Amino acid sequence: MSSSVHGFTVTPSASPRPEAERTEILRHLNFGKEFTDHMAGATWSKEQGWHNRRVEAYGPLQLEPASAVLHYAQEIFEGLKAYRWQDGSVWLFRPEQNAERFQRSAARIALPELSVEDFLGSIEALLSVDGAWVPGADESSLYLRPFMFASEAFLGVRPAAVVEYLLISGPVGPYFPGGVKPVSIWVAQGFHRAGPGGTGAAKFGGNYAASLLPQQQAFERGCQQVLFTDAATGMYLEELGGMNIFVVRKDGTLETPRLTGTILEGITRESVITLLEEDSVKIVEKNISLAEVRDGVESGDIAEVFACGTAAVVTPIGRFASPDFDVTVGDGTAGEVTLNIRKRLTDIQYGRAEDPYGWMRRVEASS
Repeated sequence: MSSSVHGFTVTPSASPRPEAERTEILRHLNFGKEFTDHMAGATWSKEQGWHNRRVEAYGPLQLEPASAVLHYAQEIFEGLKAYRWQDGSVWLFRPEQNAERFQRSAARIALPELSVEDFLGSIEALLSVDGAWVPGADESSLYLRPFMFASEAFLGVRPAAVVEYLLISGPVGPYFPGGVKPVSIWVAQGFHRAGPGGTGAAKFGGNYAASLLPQQQAFERGCQQVLFTDAATGMYLEELGGMNIFVVRKDGTLETPRLTGTILEGITRESVITLLEEDSVKIVEKNISLAEVRDGVESGDIAEVFACGTAAVVTPIGRFASPDFDVTVGDGTAGEVTLNIRKRLTDIQYGRAEDPYGWMRRVEASS
């Protein structure tokens, strides 16, 4: 029987996974491998605007071969998590920020903007039937993936007149298997994630597609991630394939690349800055040259480096490698500043510490 949650018509799946199967999946968590029983969605057309708000069974999509997204890559996405607190309640971390960034990404890719209310409503509607999928194990969460794409069957270079919004979700453990350990970073050679005037500040699939070949090269060289420098000069740090980066000086100052329109405005990045500023830590947003980082690591002036993002939260960086150099940060272990900021952030997310910023949003989830 259908019901309505925040304007979304909820039609329960006729064949949800048995509880025993779900329990087994939650016992052996990976990242991005398993998905819940339902998905939320809405349709936009030039004539009707947003309509057909729904939650339905998770399943394959039926697309015309001429769907614009398949030819012109007009699509965007977001990533956020639902956390199970010790008392069993379910919470989101700063979802309004994701909703607003989703709007900015849509505007840049010439897609219609989804209201903050519909963005949040789709999550609450989905969790009203899939709340039991939110895991409760340490370092676990329900990863939420909202995305929007041009579904109009049309071959021609113009913004699509029909668009689909969908929200899928899946239980996840740590992004990097093995827990919080320093990762090795390959510095991309001759490849760039985005350029001035491009789509770097949008959460747009094309930015990630551009990172895949350098990422493959990183894997081949024993590294877990790739670092991109700016396209204009190739001299300055921008971001990793999917994370922002911070440098910790031995005097306690933290530096991070300034936002120039070519770097994603990370919500975790902003949250880290807020937490550190509360401790009166000096934060400098500036152009950081690769040479400066290499020399600082070699001299010991740079004591720690870490990356941050929704999926991996805060991850220590232990090594930078390229054809020209291979340097280890500090003693190659996770530093005190990195571990402290990670703990402070995750303690808020999992309800182990007070939330003085109003970052957490409770949602009513099915059990």
